Amino acid sequence: MRRTPGWEKALRYLLMLLVLAVTVGPFLWQLSTSFKGTTEDVYTSPPRFLPAHPTAGNYAEVADIIPVWDYALNSLEVAVASVLTNLAGASMAGYALARLRFRGRAFAGHAFVLALLVPLESVIIAQFTMVRDLHLNNTLTAVVLPGSVGALNVLLMRNAFAAVPQEIEEAAVVDGANVWQRFTRIALPSVRGTLAVVAIFSFMGAWDDFLWPLIVLSDSEKFTLTVGLNFLHGTFAQNPRLVAAGTIIAVAPLVVMFACLQRYFFRGVGEGAVKG
Repeated sequence: MRRTPGWEKALRYLLMLLVLAVTVGPFLWQLSTSFKGTTEDVYTSPPRFLPAHPTAGNYAEVADIIPVWDYALNSLEVAVASVLTNLAGASMAGYALARLRFRGRAFAGHAFVLALLVPLESVIIAQFTMVRDLHLNNTLTAVVLPGSVGALNVLLMRNAFAAVPQEIEEAAVVDGANVWQRFTRIALPSVRGTLAVVAIFSFMGAWDDFLWPLIVLSDSEKFTLTVGLNFLHGTFAQNPRLVAAGTIIAVAPLVVMFACLQRYFFRGVGEGAVKG
């Protein structure tokens, strides 16, 4: 094997540090700002990341201004529901596309690919009309419904199931296993990593969604966290400390979830990338 020159290795590390600074830097800046007191200038030049006198008062003040924990609970309900519906719907649809033989299977697969190309803004009016006709507007169910089964998640599950050796299921057929038994006892345990990827993507998509909840919800008691924090931005635009504290409250659950599932996430990326 060719030995990597020292300058090339140094260049790689330099690029990695640059990417790390661009991606993680804004989050660290918001985290630092959220702990800075009112007497500390957040616009100093050069910028100072470490607060001189750290305080958690900004978080308490955010909770006093808006019912942030109620909004967080609404977001949690929406996110958990989205994870469950995507895990169930995407796994069954992906298995059908990968293993079952039925008329129109190729067309269905292409339809999911085309669905990825359609921007949300082009169908959001139709979605709102549908929800209104179902008398679900201004409910958390309406927030969950459009993203209950994501096209990307279906394709990820399809590729993961296609990568599972078919001989295993053929042996199960010889033993008398039906389709549901093969799906639940053989296919699903083989793609746990991809299931974790779908869970993370679904949770992040539902938790971070802003435009659709803003349109479909009119009762402030049912606002999700992203919509509720928008009022914090509008009312206290001159106090970046409160905005930063609200941002950290919104991001913290995503960081915790990814930290818990990262081992399965990286395994699932490999499973979903293999084409059977």
